[in-house]
Amino acid sequence: MARRVEHPAAGYKKIFETVEELNEPISAEISGVIPSWLGGSLLRMGPGLFEVGGEPFYHLFDGQALIHKFDLKNGQVTYYRKFIRTDAYVRAMTENRVVVTEFGTAAYPDPCKNIFSRFFTYFKGIEVTDNCLVNICPIGEDFYAVTETNYITKVDPDSLETLKKVDLCKYLSVNGATAHPHIDADGTVYNIGNCFGKNMSLAYNIVKIPPSQQDKSDPLERSQVVVQLPSSERMKPSYVHSFGMTDNYFVFVEQPVKINLLKFLSAWSVRGATYMDCFESNESMGTWFHLATKDPAEYLSSHKFRTSAFNIFHHINTYEEEQGFLVVDLCTWKGHDFVYDYLYLANIKEEWEEVKKAAMRAPQPEVRRYVLPLDIHREEQGKNLVSLPYTTATAVLHSDGTVWLEPEVLFSAPRLAFEFPQINYSLCGGKKYSFAYGLGLNHFIPDRIVKLNVQTKETWVWQEEECYPSEPLFVPTPGATEEDDGVLLSIVVKPGAERPGFLLVLDAMKLTELARAAVNTIIPVTFHGIYKP
Repeated sequence: MARRVEHPAAGYKKIFETVEELNEPISAEISGVIPSWLGGSLLRMGPGLFEVGGEPFYHLFDGQALIHKFDLKNGQVTYYRKFIRTDAYVRAMTENRVVVTEFGTAAYPDPCKNIFSRFFTYFKGIEVTDNCLVNICPIGEDFYAVTETNYITKVDPDSLETLKKVDLCKYLSVNGATAHPHIDADGTVYNIGNCFGKNMSLAYNIVKIPPSQQDKSDPLERSQVVVQLPSSERMKPSYVHSFGMTDNYFVFVEQPVKINLLKFLSAWSVRGATYMDCFESNESMGTWFHLATKDPAEYLSSHKFRTSAFNIFHHINTYEEEQGFLVVDLCTWKGHDFVYDYLYLANIKEEWEEVKKAAMRAPQPEVRRYVLPLDIHREEQGKNLVSLPYTTATAVLHSDGTVWLEPEVLFSAPRLAFEFPQINYSLCGGKKYSFAYGLGLNHFIPDRIVKLNVQTKETWVWQEEECYPSEPLFVPTPGATEEDDGVLLSIVVKPGAERPGFLLVLDAMKLTELARAAVNTIIPVTFHGIYKP
């Protein structure tokens, strides 16, 4: 994993360039052998339009949402993509300019309007983007493209047509929700988002959306808040990208990257303000872990876990130990400096030496394991409460009732991140496990796929010269009994090749290539997605 690879040709720039959608699926050229049991669709989300009307989108999370599909059927593979017809996209294409403010790109009033119309445009209130470029998630029998605002977009997973814009605020008390929900075996969906709590203070709501209904009603209509967690600062909620869940517990990690709500509410009256302008770091709070029970749902206010500052975007897995512990594995970035500050396109589309220089100033990535003791009332102060024999993680009770956590490092190498983690979720989600699969980021550039044994810290790597893969999705072999018996699916781009985009199929046990299905088109960066059998 830690082998240093250079990219002097800067071919990675191609995955951050605008592409056109396809009128119909195109056939892929297959090399190798795709397992006969592997039939279905790989659905992925990411940005596909990086400028409009000569105006660039500035941040990695600003480009307009493009849905991708690799279809595997009867030994054949096709590739298809379409832009999601969000309001942000349709209006941008209609007016040939950026109309809705995105994560790091500000929208300006129409220059063709008169001075009075433009003035009122500034003060008409917050217009939240529906640019759902982050992930695609099942709810009931439907599929939704999602970002982190209150808007999600229903899509047809077969035709990729945009069906319906949905406002979560109509169903739930949340200002937005993460793009990383947890899903129970029966299809119940759990998610988390910030909300207004008591006395206009901010809090976090964990919400529950039931599975498909026998009466065919919309599960969203029966969604509910199950438990509320407090914010460490009244008007400054932390940025939330994911959370942990086991059979009996929810785990929320409150990081020191904060949303200044007053700045957020006023930003839209200030010319040129964006979501990124509303983030700030609390340099003194460190990082807090919050626990809640699942059924009955109750916030455990007596469990006050604290540790040093880090950024957290992706939970790998969380599980319970019979001895009374929760084990929480995370992809972290050291310190309170916001990692997203380093993901402006101007930075990551630079020449290789400049990309490296910028990454050297960014927080250092690290895969960490934290262990949270559940019984902390009868123990002595100053004692390590963790008695699990297989980890060096510690938890020490302080006199003020807080428990200070120190992690075990599962992987760390200079400027090499193990990110976009995946596991055998159907078998091991919320349960003890051995293997995680991730995208290796070399100074923020994706250039390898990695398998990590979280028990032994052994790693396996797939890497090919001038290839830029995406998050690897694990698909288990039907009837498998071994945790890593299955395949990994990743979309890879190899600029300059005759067929520069391909679906890579890896043996998840050995991380060796089984097959690839290549198409004669560049495929821009994708963030997350699902495999639909």
